[in-house]
Amino acid sequence: MSKTMRRVGPPLLLLAPSLLLLGVFVYGLIAANFQMSFTDNHTAAQATGQAPAAAVWFDNYTALLATDAFQHSLLNLLLFTAVFLAGTMAMGFGWAWLLEKPVKGEGYFRSIYLFPMAVSFVASGVVWRWLLNSNQDEQASGLNRLFQIIGLDFLQNNWWNNVTFGIIAIAIPAIWQLSGYVMALFLAGFRGIPDELREAARMDGATELQLYRHVLFPQLSPVALSALIIIGHMSLKSFDLIMSISKPANYQTKVPAVDMYVFKSSFDYANAAAVGAILLIIVAAVIIPYLIHTHREEKR
Repeated sequence: MSKTMRRVGPPLLLLAPSLLLLGVFVYGLIAANFQMSFTDNHTAAQATGQAPAAAVWFDNYTALLATDAFQHSLLNLLLFTAVFLAGTMAMGFGWAWLLEKPVKGEGYFRSIYLFPMAVSFVASGVVWRWLLNSNQDEQASGLNRLFQIIGLDFLQNNWWNNVTFGIIAIAIPAIWQLSGYVMALFLAGFRGIPDELREAARMDGATELQLYRHVLFPQLSPVALSALIIIGHMSLKSFDLIMSISKPANYQTKVPAVDMYVFKSSFDYANAAAVGAILLIIVAAVIIPYLIHTHREEKR
């Protein structure tokens, strides 16, 4: 027993502060959030302890999922995630492919592509709110004004004020901001492929298209998967960019994270916690299979 303690004790003492903080401020708060979501705490009086709150278990979840407003938020989240993922992956891979072979001024181009990442979502949202202004014709500004100047008036539209597809317009600045990050991932993947593989494929008579299709692209699969998971979970939690461009009361651009903010602001803590729990479950459904896959790959 004493030998075991001498061997295990020091590592446990070293990890104890981190484990304690993680247990209290991560898993403890997650448990508290779920506990709140199982109550009928919907009023300011209940939130401040002046009125009692009773357990209703899953009633908040079933009521939320049955409302048209929350279903619209989930649909917006799906549209935003799909466009965000497709846009960042396509643009990031395209830029990485163009820079895959060292070219003159590569550092300059890399800096330009990566610069948007240095800007906060709130700051870029303020700028993009003006660029995506929905005013048209004589009152046009931003991109609508640009289309007007260059004679492409037919491209003017309502952008994020479109009730059905307004959330897709907000995906545009998100793509602009994170495509450089995906480019950096793919570029690192390209540079990590040994030159011997390329030379062996060329000696076997492979064309450039066959080289990329059968040699290089399969080597980039882990990078692509990592980029999908990172960008995907970021899109699921999007809040600050949407709030900077739109407003919480705007039906056309609301997503579950915005709903959570609105519920919290009106002292509806139970529904706010339920929305947070639903978001956590969605993110976990994306992240956990990836972690399991990574663990299995490492054991091989």
